[in-house]
Amino acid sequence: MELTVDGRSVFVATGGRMPDPNLDTVVFVHGVAQDHTIWVLPIRYFARHDRNVIAVDLPGHGRSAGPPLTKIEEMASWLTRVLDEFSLRTTAVVGHSMGSLVALEAGGRHADRVRAMVMVGVSVPLRVSDALMGAAQQKSSDTLDMLTYWGHSKRAQVGGNRTPGIWMTGAYMRLLERCPPKTIAADLAACDSYDGGMSAASEATAPALLLLGQRDIMTPVRGAGELIDSLSDGRTVIYEGAGHALLTERPEQILDALIDIV
Repeated sequence: MELTVDGRSVFVATGGRMPDPNLDTVVFVHGVAQDHTIWVLPIRYFARHDRNVIAVDLPGHGRSAGPPLTKIEEMASWLTRVLDEFSLRTTAVVGHSMGSLVALEAGGRHADRVRAMVMVGVSVPLRVSDALMGAAQQKSSDTLDMLTYWGHSKRAQVGGNRTPGIWMTGAYMRLLERCPPKTIAADLAACDSYDGGMSAASEATAPALLLLGQRDIMTPVRGAGELIDSLSDGRTVIYEGAGHALLTERPEQILDALIDIV
């Protein structure tokens, strides 16, 4: 579905249904260089189980017009304007990686509008290595290689998808290739510069769920320790052997966890 926010075209996936203000809502926010397609399984499930589904393409990503937003705080406030377009007051916010920071910031900055937060692959702060940041700024193809290699566990890199014929790392690389290099650089800079995580956590009142991969080297489990301690109502699930790309490595388990909170 296409709409206009801040004078620019925005695409959101709604599971084929117009959002109904009388139903609970779930907003899905993707990570660096991604788009709404990472949420295919939960979109389908919640749209068919009496939830409004809004899986956004952030500005400059997927089918949404640019330029990209450059701050996590901007993305969180932008989400509320998307909700306003549908006359929706409250929502659960589910984010992956960069999107998890957006969910956290929305939960703190707009606590009256967020009824639950789910952060998939989160670390606070979420610092970006000099090698990755440098490659992104130079628009080097090494950027996609690093995001793909570091984003998956060793097992995922050699196969193991339960759906026959689906190559996890290859499909991930094809997704990243669709994103403009300047958008990837802006995303990484937004993650690296975000310092409001602990403040947002202290202000958030909604229940929070952190879904983490035991083998995640981009947002390691230890990077969420202080965050979980700062949340008033938070809990953590750690997936043994999984990397950062939990939505491709553990899709059914992630959906099961979402069902319990959103």
